[in-house]
This record gives sequence, structure tokens and C-alpha cells, in this order.
Amino acid sequence: MITSAIPYLTVILCIAGSLKLLETSSRWKIFTYLPAIVALYFIVMLCSTFGIWERTEEINAAYKTTRNNILPAMIFLMLLKADLRQIKLLGTRLIMAFFAASISIGIAFVIAFAVMQTWLLPDAWKTLAALCGSWMGGTGNMAAIQVALNVPDSSMGYTMLIDSIDYALWVMLLLALVPFAKRFNNWSGADSSLLERVGAKLEQNAAEIKGDASTGLLFLLAISLLVSIGCQSLASILPTSAFFTTTAWTVLIVTVIGVLAALTPMSRLFGSTELSNLMLYLIVGLIASRADFAELIAAPVYIITGLLILAVHGILMLIFAKLFKFDLFTCGVASLANIGGVASAPILAAAYSRALIPVGVLMALLGYVVGTGGGLLVGKVLSVIAN
Repeated sequence: MITSAIPYLTVILCIAGSLKLLETSSRWKIFTYLPAIVALYFIVMLCSTFGIWERTEEINAAYKTTRNNILPAMIFLMLLKADLRQIKLLGTRLIMAFFAASISIGIAFVIAFAVMQTWLLPDAWKTLAALCGSWMGGTGNMAAIQVALNVPDSSMGYTMLIDSIDYALWVMLLLALVPFAKRFNNWSGADSSLLERVGAKLEQNAAEIKGDASTGLLFLLAISLLVSIGCQSLASILPTSAFFTTTAWTVLIVTVIGVLAALTPMSRLFGSTELSNLMLYLIVGLIASRADFAELIAAPVYIITGLLILAVHGILMLIFAKLFKFDLFTCGVASLANIGGVASAPILAAAYSRALIPVGVLMALLGYVVGTGGGLLVGKVLSVIAN
């Protein structure tokens, strides 16, 4: 049994690294539906369930210190690629579709929680708020909301269950609908001729100035940790409430700083994506290390709740498509840019045309900007319903 900090962190990193290596180097189809980061959560949770490590004072301190300092640094790095000037190139129509998807997801969470609240566990609104952050942005946003709302690590198992099972079904459905694009566009009255030109223009602007890899990585690691410490210090002197805690202030401040930094030459340095992904895997592993399979007693109810959320979201997107004449590509990629993020939106975009991959990437990056705030806002509404 592990009782000290370094072996505890090493095991988590070894599991994360092995899974990511398998995902990128093997051709196992399981990773199409079960991404390495989701598999990481359940494998580490399995280790926790079987008592591979003990929650000693040293391990508890390492968990808290690492998570609290790495999370703001990860958010900052994650947002460095979300250059609002590039996102503006998507055009009003595509950005409007993205926000239509975000709003419909928020409404869907409120409706699903109101319907299913009786069968969900106490404080389920916090679990769903974290999931909403993920489904409006990405796993990083989910982790930020978990810390901001102090969601118990044990409850995050439900979040990851919905985020893997229901998400996989949604991706399969959207990919299966691709052959019906022409029929859908005729029904909605959409004109999709603009999309190819938008994709080509974005591809021309996608070149990144990388420079020396080690220099970029070292500088970004240093500046991200400095931003993390600075944001935590500033948040500690700001007023707090039962909902808006010091941690919530930290997340908000680092989000604003990250969006602003993305407008500077810092965004073109090599390493922000690589470092933020590394930090994300470590944070997810840390969260899973405090969970236990025995605590997932209400898993079927949560999976049904997730399906209800997606059903309401899908119906609302159909209504938006008819009202605003959105084509199927725009609806599908806007939806997946929210729910799946950078990992899956480009895949769906490529299913239509490889020239449209940059559209999927930029829409997903926009999710990183709005995911944390959107999830916290929906969480506030859910907390009112719960009380």
C-alpha cells in the first residue's frame, strides 16, 4: 500500500502516460468510444477502490496542493489558443449556432434536473453543474467547476459516467446523420455554400510560430504557475459568498487573464496545448484517486438524466435550425464543440470536409472560454431549484 506523496503521484502519472500512449500508438477501436482520459478516471478509481494507496496526511496534502495550484495554471494554458480574433473569422452565423447550442444545453440541464431531481442524490445539482461545464467547454472546465463549487470527488464518478456513455452515443448519432445533410438542409432552408470558404480562410490563418520547443515549454510552465499563484493571492482578498467562493474567484480571474493573454504573441509559443493536456490528465487522475466504485449506487439514474439532457438539447437545436436556417454541419459541429470539445468536433467536421476541420477546432476553443462561466451560471439555477 502506498502511503507517501511521490509514489502516489507517480502511479497516477504512469497510468495516464500509458493510456495516452496506447490511444495514440495503437489502433484499438475502444478509444474511439472511451477516450484515454475517461479510461484514466475509471482505472485510477479502481485503484482507489482496492486500496492501492492510503489517505495519509502526506498524500492528502500532496493531493490538495497539486490540484489547487495546477488547475489555474491549466486553465490559463488551455485558453492561450482561444484567440478571439481568430474565432471572429468563423462569422456571425457559426458563432450564433455555437451559442444556440450552449444555451440549449443550459436549458436542457435545468429541465432534466427539474424532472429527475426526486431520484437523484442530494447535492446532485453540483454534479450536474460540473457536467454542464464539460458539455459547454471541456474536461478542464469541468475540473474548474468541481473545485469552484467544492463538488465531492466521490460524486464526480457520476459526471464521468454520463460524460463517457451518453457522450459516446451522441457522437455516434451525429456521425450517423452526416449522409442526411442535404435532406436536412432542404428542410431547414439552409445555404451551406459559405462553409468551404470559411474553412479555407481559417486554414490559411492556422500557421503557428513555434520556435524552440524547450524554450516555449519552460517559459509557459513558469508563467502559468506564476499566474496560478497570483490569481489565488488576489482571490483570497476578494469578498465571498456561499456560492461564489475564493476558488470560484480564482477560476474567474485566471479565465479573464487567459483570454487576454491569447491576444498576445504568447499564444503562438509552442507548448501551451501539450502542457495543459499533461496537467489535465494529472488533475483527472487526482480527482479519481479520491473516488470509489462502491459509491456509484445511483449510476443508472444519472445515465438516464444525461440522455434526457441530450434529447432536450437535440429538440431545441432542431427548432433553432428551422428558425435561423442552420445547416446540419453547423448544428452538429456547434453541438459537439460544446459537448465533446477539441477532441471530437474536428472529427465530425472532417466527416463533412477536411477543409472544415479548422471550423471545428475554433468552435471547440470558444467552448473553453464560456464553459466555466456557463456551468457556474447553470449551477446557480440548479441550486435554486434544489432549494
